[in-house]
Amino acid sequence: MPGGLPSSVVATGAEKASGDSEHDSRSRSSLERIKSHHSHHLHNADVQSSSEVPDVGAILARHSSVDDARSLASIDRPPSEDEKLPAAKIYKPLSFPVLALFFPASILGVLARLGLEAITTYDGSAIFHLHTSKLDHHWVLRIPDHVLRMAARRVRVLDNSTGSHRDWFRDAIDGIGQSVFTLAISLSAVTFGAHLASLVRPRVPALRTPPRWARYALSALAVLTYAAAFPAYFLLPAHVRAQATAALLFAPPGALARYALSLALNPRLTLFPLGTFAANALGTAALGALQLAQSVRVPGPPSPAACALLKGLGDGFCGCLTTVSTFAVEVRALDARRAWLYVGLSWFVAQALLAVILGSAIGSGNVARAPTCVYP
Repeated sequence: MPGGLPSSVVATGAEKASGDSEHDSRSRSSLERIKSHHSHHLHNADVQSSSEVPDVGAILARHSSVDDARSLASIDRPPSEDEKLPAAKIYKPLSFPVLALFFPASILGVLARLGLEAITTYDGSAIFHLHTSKLDHHWVLRIPDHVLRMAARRVRVLDNSTGSHRDWFRDAIDGIGQSVFTLAISLSAVTFGAHLASLVRPRVPALRTPPRWARYALSALAVLTYAAAFPAYFLLPAHVRAQATAALLFAPPGALARYALSLALNPRLTLFPLGTFAANALGTAALGALQLAQSVRVPGPPSPAACALLKGLGDGFCGCLTTVSTFAVEVRALDARRAWLYVGLSWFVAQALLAVILGSAIGSGNVARAPTCVYP
């Protein structure tokens, strides 16, 4: 090729340029794939990091489960910094505004139970007698107890005060049947509540953060609500004490005791929530002891005032110390193996505690099978 490079050299250069261009294209494509993969990896890491402490409501809504019971500890905690809320809505678990809310919540729960009993107790009822006649004094809003209800039924199975003719086999069938009924109703209520919340929540506007003076006023009102329970106990007629006012006195301490147990023990075990389990076990034991105190034969039954206080301790303190709502949510959120372990161990411990507390006392003859208390 005159006046220029040979054609072979030109062709070689063209091929080299084409190869370099193709190589650069492949390099850019590989780099883009690496960046895309890296970005996807970072996104997954962020999602995993944000789900290290799963929200219990989200778990129920997705019909999923968790394999670490410690992640359920947030059920009994107030909003925290992890939820990216305004500072005004964030409180420490043991701060005074949080503890003060237990006063009106537990008292309103007792009053709600009384109202439910009043409107669902009537002759010929086809549904409500299935639970109100058997769970007569353990309906406290948010804080009745699955184990305690089974314990109460165990008490009734032991005393058989109706005079029905049945042997130990029928007693066992009755106790197991009522336990299964309680568990089924509790878990069904959680599912029903989750569906109802998903329907209502999008239609309810979010509340704005109240000003500081309003938050202080709410805390003061909560304390005054509990303070009002004391004059109500002493000033209202005596027959109201056993029905309501004695329970109002003991409800807040029971709720605070369960809250303290959940804060201290729930994060310590991966199998099941240890704090809730401990609260329900202690409540069951306390209920058995109170049953004995209300059924003393020798030297004689307690006075009417003492009977009212004993019943108030069972309705208020034990009713608030124990919980069926949190228990059912925890069972629903745990994986199958941990859930059944939690249910089975709770049931077994409740039966064992009552067998030890009630069985030996009734066998001695100093305690009647039915309560001997006479209320005002």
